[in-house]
Amino acid sequence: MTVPPGRRERKKAATRQKIADTALRLFLERGYDAVGIRDVAAEADVAVTTLFAHFASKEALVFEQDENFEHRLAGAVTDRAPQEPLIPALRREVQALVRHCASDDAAPIWRMIDESPALRQYEESMRLRHADSLATAVAADRGLPPTATSCRTIARFAVDAYALAREAADPEAAVDEIFRMIEAAWEVAFPS
Repeated sequence: MTVPPGRRERKKAATRQKIADTALRLFLERGYDAVGIRDVAAEADVAVTTLFAHFASKEALVFEQDENFEHRLAGAVTDRAPQEPLIPALRREVQALVRHCASDDAAPIWRMIDESPALRQYEESMRLRHADSLATAVAADRGLPPTATSCRTIARFAVDAYALAREAADPEAAVDEIFRMIEAAWEVAFPS
């Protein structure tokens, strides 16, 4: 049974969300480069130190779901039913992430990211971190060391799937196409 968060945790989560929402609104209104950390803190009515207690950098404000996505990808492996095959569970989670990232509401955010070298670089480092976490989960599931090349490769493919699919004309079809290739690679790496 999950214990509901206490008052302190709820307040911290609300403050974090308020900062992220404020930052995104300002970035979309004025442009990412035109808005500074102090602008976000002032508009959100928090101290700069409070902002940095929740977000490590300006770029992290744009990718406020970063940690959640990372946990969801690893959780697709670690939290699946005991007899459920790994790749279909991972496909389902990537499909959900793609639906989130490819929604009409997300389009202005992705345009902003695509126009900013700093945000594109942050996104790339974020994807590499997600792939490392996913590779660790896959390796543990297979009883292999976390550095196993096969696990790292499958993880990179899966993480890149949502980045490629969100740019496709038909994101869901793109995920299906990519995961057919991932399934083939999985069969080569881990024959039944």
